[in-house]
Amino acid sequence: MKFEGILPALITPIDKNGKLNVVELEKMLERFIAEGADGFYVLGATGEGVIVSKELHMEMTRETLRIVNHRVPCIVHVARINNDEMIELAKYTESLGAEALSAIPPIFYKYSEADIYKYFKALCDAVKIPVLIYNNPNTGVSFSDELLEKLFSIPNLTGIKWTNPNYLQVIALRDKHPELNIINGPDELLLLGLTAGCDAGIGTTYNFMLPLFKKVYENFKAGNNAEAKKYQTLVTNIILAILPFGALRATKFLLSVQGLDVNYNFNPTSGYSKEEEEAILAAVRAAGLEI
Repeated sequence: MKFEGILPALITPIDKNGKLNVVELEKMLERFIAEGADGFYVLGATGEGVIVSKELHMEMTRETLRIVNHRVPCIVHVARINNDEMIELAKYTESLGAEALSAIPPIFYKYSEADIYKYFKALCDAVKIPVLIYNNPNTGVSFSDELLEKLFSIPNLTGIKWTNPNYLQVIALRDKHPELNIINGPDELLLLGLTAGCDAGIGTTYNFMLPLFKKVYENFKAGNNAEAKKYQTLVTNIILAILPFGALRATKFLLSVQGLDVNYNFNPTSGYSKEEEEAILAAVRAAGLEI
């Protein structure tokens, strides 16, 4: 299948004790579906998938898929520092009925392109459902054109989440492989990604301004370029307003302002002071967010 449209990169909602808050997860998912989410990206960077425990990873996957119940498709990120755990989570996630998996490349140690190919090949061989690469420069891994070409020879490696400012590579990849599912990552560059040939967008700030991102996507698809640019400018200005405070922490806080009890962080991330919360609200309101 090919993922299209706007897919929030879900936060992993926990309570003050660090346990999954299933009640708030359900509220969040139902709200996003009502707002027009075209799918979900689960336990990626936004969902802090590489730092949660294996047990919490499995619970978040299980509960998300249960609540969504195939009303929209879900991509579950399964990469771990321990590769055996990644394979275990991949098989578990497939058994629950997820539509696709995703994974960052192996990180921390300096791996060769042969190593990276071996890593993704093992993941793809472990399951039958589609797998998407998560290309994020924070991993320290750059995907050369040659490596991508070799990786996309793997039958069920069907796409890539492109959280990278190099859109020349996206254009070349789209021209050479029209069948690939290329999904834009940087929220502030969604319109650029769509113009370069991306099929969809996955983003953190979609959590608290999903309807605005839908406006970008729908106007682009309809050929209303001026309207698409207007909404992209709006969301970009709001993103720029929260970046000094940390986009992920700010997203959780703004969701809490919107009525979801999700403003808790995994250790060692700290919360905001009252003064910082007031500053965030002032900044996003000045940028045009109605909240």
